[in-house]
Amino acid sequence: MIKTIFSLRNGEWKVNSDLYSLIQQLPKVDLHVHLDGSIKPETVLDLANQQGMDLPAITSSGLLPYLQVTDNCKGLNDYLSKFQLGASLLQTEAALERVAFETIEQASEHNCRYIEVRFGPQLHRQRGLGLEQVIQAVINGLQKGEKAFGIKAQAIVCCLRHQPASVNLKVVEAAAMFLGKGVAAVDLAGDEAGFPAFLFRKVFALAEKKGLPITIHAGEAAGPENIREAVSRLGAGRIGHGISLKQDPVLLQEICTNKIPLEMCPISNIQTKAADSWQEYPIREYFEQGLTVTVNTDNLTVSNTDLTKEYMMLAEKLDFTITEIVQLIRNGVEAAFLDMAEKNLLKHQFVNLPSPQR
Repeated sequence: MIKTIFSLRNGEWKVNSDLYSLIQQLPKVDLHVHLDGSIKPETVLDLANQQGMDLPAITSSGLLPYLQVTDNCKGLNDYLSKFQLGASLLQTEAALERVAFETIEQASEHNCRYIEVRFGPQLHRQRGLGLEQVIQAVINGLQKGEKAFGIKAQAIVCCLRHQPASVNLKVVEAAAMFLGKGVAAVDLAGDEAGFPAFLFRKVFALAEKKGLPITIHAGEAAGPENIREAVSRLGAGRIGHGISLKQDPVLLQEICTNKIPLEMCPISNIQTKAADSWQEYPIREYFEQGLTVTVNTDNLTVSNTDLTKEYMMLAEKLDFTITEIVQLIRNGVEAAFLDMAEKNLLKHQFVNLPSPQR
């Protein structure tokens, strides 16, 4: 456990004994958080009332079993089932804008300075919204959050594994219209084991042609072959999760040499059984081997998490020091989908991070 920690007092980092307070105050980034997995239970109640939709419970606490996993989560598909209720309410521009704004609000409570919020626009068209309307509504909410909380925010548009190429190609076309106007990149999400990465070569060839940065969920619920495919054939500049990378030492070294960041989400990765236990979770192994590891929340509501909690768990379960946590944060800044000028502006907010020792 960390013996000496620091906190911010009068603009300087001083010795303190409250680890949680320190981590909460550290400036942070979140590169991997899903919109529909971060809807607040009280917002579900409010939106259902506005939309005339019946709910399985009438209180925020009563809704938690339908929105949030427990330690008994059976795996990724069980985890994904918790998205259904929230997503059913995110079918209007107003609802999408509100939840995007509230995602930024929740991030601000943990001193997040930069965030990339991802979503699959095809999931939000049940009441007739077009792809462009969905994307614009999310961007509008993110931009309102930027102004209200001083956080730089961008969207990542997800293609979905269970949908045909014809649909995902349209998603890429729509995302390209907003590149540099609120959209940072495109992603591939969903049932990785059932729909391996090689099925999506045509889709991401179009993304590359359109100049869209690419991140791919890979190595979460399937083996390292999906990571190799994502990098070598789909053009991924970052990998979402990457837990199974350790099974292929040659690929691991390639990822390390090429400085391809991993968007790891510790609490979610344990819940989905991507790793069987904290002792088996490879983040420290990856970190010590020099991989560009970043720490993210994945889903604020589904995982009952936040950025402070993610780093606290690394300190408590895997003995990460504050110095190491600061390096993880810096990795996130470096991995952000920003041009050099924007990234340099962001870096200025992180120049005075502490460097305490054990």
